Amino acid sequence: MSERACPRSDAEHRHYLGIRSMTTTTAQLRASPLDALQRWLPKLVLAPSMFIVLVGFYGYILWTFVLSFTTSTFLPTYKWAGLAQYARLFDNDRWWVASKNLLLFGGLFIAISLAIGVLLAVLLDQRIRREGFIRTIYLYPMALSMIVTGTAWKWLLNPGMGLDKLLRDWGWEGFRLDWLIDPDRVVYCLVIAAVWQASGFIMAMFLAGLRGVDPSIIRAAQMDGASMPRIYWTVVLPSLRPVFFSALMILSHIAIKSFDLVAAMTAGGPGYSSDLPAMFMYAFTFSRGQMGMGSASAILMLGAILAILVPYLYSELRSKRHA
Repeated sequence: MSERACPRSDAEHRHYLGIRSMTTTTAQLRASPLDALQRWLPKLVLAPSMFIVLVGFYGYILWTFVLSFTTSTFLPTYKWAGLAQYARLFDNDRWWVASKNLLLFGGLFIAISLAIGVLLAVLLDQRIRREGFIRTIYLYPMALSMIVTGTAWKWLLNPGMGLDKLLRDWGWEGFRLDWLIDPDRVVYCLVIAAVWQASGFIMAMFLAGLRGVDPSIIRAAQMDGASMPRIYWTVVLPSLRPVFFSALMILSHIAIKSFDLVAAMTAGGPGYSSDLPAMFMYAFTFSRGQMGMGSASAILMLGAILAILVPYLYSELRSKRHA
């Protein structure tokens, strides 16, 4: 009986495996559309934003690069002009005024914002009372747009209605704060407004970095007899090198692309004494019908940003690779 039962058992077993395989295959076929949807759903969700980035960002960068080598005026044309637009740009006095203003504005803006931000962060790191309230007060300007900031400081520094008039009405007849209409000092008004807005954000960055420092390092330095100012200067702040680089990148980017602050506060005036490259690019591209030269100035601005960004990214990637 057993010898006869074995073949029958094997046949039944094979039949069972065949049915199970068919059932599994059918289940897979039924589930495959859902599985495919789950696999493709993230890509479908990201596809519109990727398309916008590729076309609206990189595509327009490439288009601007092409236009900088053409004779485009009010409308884009594709007649090749070589480096003629760049030669015209470098012969333009207004471009050199804007470039010099950028060096002055950017240097002062970055240095003062870093200094004030670090100082405020160190003071708040002492766990003072009302820290949250004070931090919110310093951070509030960053929540405003540059248009609002420029308009507010335009009112404050306006000789006819701002601080100048207020102090003279109080009896200080000799007081003069007419920088906003002084071609030699108007750039400093831009620096004041930009520092007021950005220093609180830099403070928040450094405060977050300070709170991440190991307290045992500070205690060890105190046991060695070091004062708190010396500890911060020689131990704590050097350990915040990544924060310094990040703040430098952010401030440099803000300085190079500053347009709305200038447009709201001075409109490039008096004359074009407070022009920055972004204001120059807008004026020549959209107002004066010189799209080719405006595109050339935009490419030079992009090059300035890349000149700062690429070495930073290279150093960061290199340090991570060696780590």
